Amino acid sequence: MVDSGHRLAPSTKVVGYIPQPGDFPNEGSSDWVCMAVAHSAVPDPGAGREPARLRVVIADDHRLILEGIKNSLIEDGGFDIVGEASSGERVLPLVGQTSPDLALLDLRMPGMDGLACLEQIKKRHPQVSVVVLSVSTDERVIESVLSRGASAYIVKSVNPVDLPAALRQAVAGTVFTAIGMPDPDTPNAAKAAGLTDRELAILSALARGLSNGQIGKELWIAEQTVKFHLTNIYRKLGVANRTEAARFAYQEGLVTSPLLEHDA
Repeated sequence: MVDSGHRLAPSTKVVGYIPQPGDFPNEGSSDWVCMAVAHSAVPDPGAGREPARLRVVIADDHRLILEGIKNSLIEDGGFDIVGEASSGERVLPLVGQTSPDLALLDLRMPGMDGLACLEQIKKRHPQVSVVVLSVSTDERVIESVLSRGASAYIVKSVNPVDLPAALRQAVAGTVFTAIGMPDPDTPNAAKAAGLTDRELAILSALARGLSNGQIGKELWIAEQTVKFHLTNIYRKLGVANRTEAARFAYQEGLVTSPLLEHDA
């Protein structure tokens, strides 16, 4: 992360990943969404039941971006797009008319910018979660957005494949963060291996003995997505299976051995 002389509040955990070539099966549609990494398991009171569909209002003055977001959410199957806006002044009426669970806002829009929309939504409709999208990685901008009550800040920089899971986390209240910023604490060995933050999170969960299904629930992603990431992890680490990947992770310090944690 670039040190601009301004630091996010201590309570703000900045997580995310930088995509690598070949990380995504539809990598031709790259260029705008990052995924949040939840570092602890979240109890699932609805286990065994189909998750509730989320009602979403999307606001972005760039039609291509708006259509890309819509396609990602529609393909996921867990979202209902109840309103679209290409200007900020249309957002509040839409939110009032449609009562969404989530408003997904571009930061810069004609009529009323994303910050102003965010403030008005949280004032008039505090039950609505708000996620802001922007190309900016300026920490001052991010802090300004999060301090106004946004559930998450998404940098328009990577593939949309993980957007649905990130939005579910934001609505569930399990992530209050800037999404898609590089993590300065990523171990050097992970960087040398070319692992993304998402792959590192999956490798850590694997090393803790979690199954693919358990990893998917912890990180709010499909089990098939976990399998896809594991294939990339094995390839990058030059290993053949879960056992070898876990051993590599402990040996190279990518994750902390449970024995060492117990001794500490």
